[in-house]
Amino acid sequence: MIRVVIIGQGLVGTHFAVGIERLKQNIILDYGVPLGRKIPIPYKNIEIVGSYDVDNEKVGKTIYDIALRVFPKEEVPETLKDIVVKRGIHLDSLKGLPFKAEGIEKGRSLREAIDQLVDEWRSLNADVFINVITTEPAEVIGSVEKIEKRIDEGKISASQAYAYAVAEYSRRVKSAVFINAIPSPIANDPGFVDLFRRNNAVVFGDDGATGATPLTADLLEHLHERNRRVLDIAQFNIGGNSDFLALDQPDRNTMKKKTKSSIVEDILGYSVPNYIRPTGYLEPLGDRKFVAMIIEYLSFNNFKDELYIVARINDSPALAGLLIDLVRLGKIALDKKAYGTIYEINAFYMKNPGPYKAKSIAKTKAYDKLLSWLRINT
Repeated sequence: MIRVVIIGQGLVGTHFAVGIERLKQNIILDYGVPLGRKIPIPYKNIEIVGSYDVDNEKVGKTIYDIALRVFPKEEVPETLKDIVVKRGIHLDSLKGLPFKAEGIEKGRSLREAIDQLVDEWRSLNADVFINVITTEPAEVIGSVEKIEKRIDEGKISASQAYAYAVAEYSRRVKSAVFINAIPSPIANDPGFVDLFRRNNAVVFGDDGATGATPLTADLLEHLHERNRRVLDIAQFNIGGNSDFLALDQPDRNTMKKKTKSSIVEDILGYSVPNYIRPTGYLEPLGDRKFVAMIIEYLSFNNFKDELYIVARINDSPALAGLLIDLVRLGKIALDKKAYGTIYEINAFYMKNPGPYKAKSIAKTKAYDKLLSWLRINT
C-alpha cells in the first residue's frame, strides 16, 4: 500500500480524495490520469491515511463532511468518513484571506510543531505527502544551513516548513515523498533538494501543470519546430475558487507568474513580450476557470498569423488527476532509491520543474522522457 497524507484539504485535496476512492471502487474511469495503467501500481494500492488544514471550518471535520460541500451525497464514498482533518502549520499562509485560521505552531516554537507532525506521521506510517495548500509568497532559501536557521527563527513559509518536516520524518522514521503542487520553490531550491537527498527522501515540484500552461508550452514547441517567430503572448485565467481569491494579492500572484512565464524563453530560445498569469477572481465562476490566449507570430515572407484560444477548465479535478500518477511514481522512486528530485517527472507534471535552473520543455517532449524514465525504473 501507498499511504498518503493530504496537506491542504481544499478543492484539489477533496477532488483527489473523492476521485481516488471512486476509482478504486470502479465507479469512474481514469480519464485525466495521464499515465493511467501504464504505471504498474494499481489504484487500489493508494490509501489516504491523513489530512491537514488550518481553516477552523475544516479542522475536526472528516473529508466526507468537507466533500459534501462540493459533491452530491451519492457521489461521496463512505470510506472518507474515517479520515478526520487535523490542524497543521499556518505561518500566516492564509493571511489577508477571509478565513479564520490557526496553526499548531501558535504559542510554541516551529521546531516543536514539526516534532508533533513527525510523531503523528509516524503513527500513520505515511509514505507520500501531497502539498496542495493555497498559493503563498515564498523565495528560494538556497542551502541546508540557511533552512535550519530559518526553521529556528520561524521565518519560513508553510510549504517550506512542511517540506522540512517530511525530510525530518524521512530521517527519523522512513523514506518518504513530498509532492509540491503549488508554486513555492521546493524542488527548485538547491537547499531543499540537498536536504531530501541527505535524508533519503524524494521531492517532486514545483506547481502542478494543468489547463492553459501545458497547452501554451506545446503550442510554443509547435511554432519553434516550424521556425515561426513568436512576437508576443497574452494568456490569462479568471476563476472563482479560493486559490484565485488568494492570487488577487500581488505577492501571491507573483509566485504564480514566475512558474507560468518561465516556459517561454526555455522553449523558444529567445525572450518574447508576454503576459502569462492569473488575472482575477470572480466568485460565480467557481472552480471552472475561464482561460483566454493570443499568440502572434511571423510565418513565411513576414506574414503575421495569430492563434486565439478560449476555454473553460475545471481547475481542481485536473490537478487531482495528476496527483494520482505522482503518488505512484513517488513509490517507484522510493523503491529505486532515487532520492532528491527527478527532472523527468517534474518536466511533465510541473509548471516550474526542479531542480534549480532546469529548463521547461514542451509537455509532448516531457512525456517521452517520462516514459523512458518509467521503463528504466520499473
